[in-house]
Amino acid sequence: MLGSLLIFALVASFTPGPNNIMALMLANRFGLSRTVKFCLGVGTGFFIIILVCCFFNVMLHHALPKAEPVMAVLGALYLVYLAFKMMTSKLENDSDSGARHNSFHAGMLLQFINPKGILYGITVTSTFILPNNSSYAALLSYSVIVALIGCMGTFSWSIFGSVFRSLLAKYQRGFNVVMGLLLIYCAATIVIH
Repeated sequence: MLGSLLIFALVASFTPGPNNIMALMLANRFGLSRTVKFCLGVGTGFFIIILVCCFFNVMLHHALPKAEPVMAVLGALYLVYLAFKMMTSKLENDSDSGARHNSFHAGMLLQFINPKGILYGITVTSTFILPNNSSYAALLSYSVIVALIGCMGTFSWSIFGSVFRSLLAKYQRGFNVVMGLLLIYCAATIVIH
């Protein structure tokens, strides 16, 4: 069961999504060292989501169908806003415009309006964690493991954005538009599902 959990978590954490696209864009724009706080915020927020899903899985399962449409719209609107800001941002790499999105709090709060992350949390806890583990220590341990994997995925996208910073700087306008369109795609898939 642990092997299946790890495979599922790795695939879900390293594929494109709002967290990873934002991390890539922020590291490209501000550098890896200034984006670490965003990645840590994503990991912390994701850890809290997983923990909440573990301890309140049954309650969330019943409440989610009512809350999901609202969360989907709010999350999608925020992603469209981020996409717009990204696509219309200045072309200077060292500009601080958009720096407020490159913070621990922004990374953490993104998790609470990201229905994809919450649905992932419910799926991973109800499918892989709760059927075989119900002790508080096990739930906490698995929450830490899953959050660390998610943080590693986001951080790897930051590394990519930082490593290819000079290459992407040559094509910054196109890069910003593509990243913005990917965020809009993420927003659309959240609302459609």
